[in-house]
Amino acid sequence: MTFRETCIFVLLFVALSATSQRVCDPVCQAKEPFNCNDVQTFNRTDFPRNITFGAATSAYQIEGAAHRAVNGWDNYTHRYPGGCPITETLECSSLQILDSVVKGPTKGDYKDYAELLFQRFGDRVKLWRGNISTGAMYVQVVNLEEILVQNLRATPTRTQGGKIGLTLIGRWFVPLNEASVSDQMAARRAIDFIVGWFLDPLVYGDYPKIMKNTLGERLPRFTLLESQLVKGSIDFLGLNYYFTQYATDSLQPISTPPNIQTDPRANISSSRGGVLIGVQSANFVYYPPGLRQILNYIKDNYANPLTYITENGFSTFGNLTLAEALADQERIESHCSHLSCLKCAIEDGCNIAGYFPWSSMDNYEFSSGYTIRFGLNWVNFTNPADRREKDSAKWYSRFNTN
Repeated sequence: MTFRETCIFVLLFVALSATSQRVCDPVCQAKEPFNCNDVQTFNRTDFPRNITFGAATSAYQIEGAAHRAVNGWDNYTHRYPGGCPITETLECSSLQILDSVVKGPTKGDYKDYAELLFQRFGDRVKLWRGNISTGAMYVQVVNLEEILVQNLRATPTRTQGGKIGLTLIGRWFVPLNEASVSDQMAARRAIDFIVGWFLDPLVYGDYPKIMKNTLGERLPRFTLLESQLVKGSIDFLGLNYYFTQYATDSLQPISTPPNIQTDPRANISSSRGGVLIGVQSANFVYYPPGLRQILNYIKDNYANPLTYITENGFSTFGNLTLAEALADQERIESHCSHLSCLKCAIEDGCNIAGYFPWSSMDNYEFSSGYTIRFGLNWVNFTNPADRREKDSAKWYSRFNTN
């Protein structure tokens, strides 16, 4: 790392921090009390009229297995619990579905599958998105980026007025010691290995320099044709944001063999000096300002794409009593605090198109099964027809109708 590059990293975090310090109303802050849950003073009318508010869900995670045929998700979940590296349009997975019916699917198989979806649903579905997480290995990503673009840019969706995008499973990182240049650089490496890994190719046609320098030959290279294909290829960006973590420079020896978890050379934590960065949920610590910060980072570094918050949620344990589960004030605080920071990001100039909390209802949470709940609506898992509005669902409804 050159001295010039180090200075650029430092200036980047200073500038981003300055933007995020501008005070908004309601205040974008890390911890309670958030003072944002009164829908008489903070509601949908505080946002531009062209922003869409809804609630996210997933067919496979709510529909169960009764009265339907086995699908690719069933096979994939049993084969790779919790491991879903890429999902395609309509929350269906071309990787999983094709893997269950085609031995060793080719790019042509993916293209045929995508075209079938466009033909069957393109007259009604106008937004098509791929969904990539950092569970994928480096060797896959060149192909996955190319497959997504080729498939989603097929002729049928264009003639039907459709748009294509990609949803990023995003996380934000802040230096453990904000005055430490090495921690600032560790945070930047972590960001590039999570965010830049996918957005750099889609905006610039190549992987981040940090990744190329760190990984060497382990990181596949784009051909000139592949670079031209993926560069500038999305119409919108989806962002799944849940939490932010501290990053500090890793002093541990490089693991042998090296692996995707340790490659960023950053130690990650949710607390500093025993104090949590934000607010504890059942299985993670949430930090609302991180949503504003990652959106500003995307604005400043990736041409400010039209962005939907496709997931953002708060988890509770699945063994709460019904009364405890319905009185989910903590979930209200989580959503209203993130909406406060989203409003700030919009005022910062971020190009926001929508917000979709996860999830419309309690569901099967893959590797966590039924042990945690994210829903605005409660579901009796032993009798799924028994569903109740939680306080958060009532609040969100009032937020959107006031």
